[in-house]
Amino acid sequence: MPSPEQSPGSRGLIVPIGGAEDKVSDRHILRRLVRAAGGEQARIVVIPTASELDTTGGRYVDVFRQLGVPQVGVLDIKDRDQAEDEDAVAALNDASAIFFTGGNQLRLSTILGGTAVAQTVRRANARGVHVAGTSAGAAFVSEHMIAFGREGATPIAGQVTLCPGLGLSNRVIVDQHFRKRDRLGRLMAALAYNPFAIGLGLDEDTAAFIGADNTLHVVGAGAITIVDVSDLAYSSMANVSEGEPVELIGVRLHVLAAGANFRLDTRKANPSRGA
Repeated sequence: MPSPEQSPGSRGLIVPIGGAEDKVSDRHILRRLVRAAGGEQARIVVIPTASELDTTGGRYVDVFRQLGVPQVGVLDIKDRDQAEDEDAVAALNDASAIFFTGGNQLRLSTILGGTAVAQTVRRANARGVHVAGTSAGAAFVSEHMIAFGREGATPIAGQVTLCPGLGLSNRVIVDQHFRKRDRLGRLMAALAYNPFAIGLGLDEDTAAFIGADNTLHVVGAGAITIVDVSDLAYSSMANVSEGEPVELIGVRLHVLAAGANFRLDTRKANPSRGA
């Protein structure tokens, strides 16, 4: 479960990004995150743990500074001992926004899961600090995380493997690079295991800005595919063998572009023209 809010409505934004976000031209997603975090007064901490490249954290430092944020730091946590460091916790407690880069989401769950850093991020978000993640970082923000899986439009038994994520929200399961990598089937398979959650399929350069009021706002150049299984009437997941297609009856699907919104509590979608 997410950490409890310190007061009603105090939770910060949760911002999963589908990967390959614009970093050089309009930068709509990152610019909006900076604005929410305080603009020139923002204090952003970048966590590049998902990446094995030494340059990933520095690249985002440069981008955020170009957007007018002078206070940008990197927590380059490579092992669980570093994730228990008091200085790392102090840096997070001073942040107005925390940003997880892309890479391999299993590095995030295995290195950060259950550590002081993970607990601090959860508590920080509950008291108003915004937490964003791109690609692997986007998958990590939810309680149930897609670790890996096969591509394809049809849900297949055994197609996807889930593991615990950071747990900022238990309402959603996130999949990234959605349209480019043909991931509708694996997201639906994940939801067949857990019909409580709402599936968010994020196109590249597209983000969901999820507020404390449970409203999701779509920002970016692509679309978000919302897969709602709240009215699921039948699933064959428990009856089929690995590699066989899974029957799902009663799935509701929305495709929402920039300016549209979706209420996670009422599961109501609103088009961009009415936003």
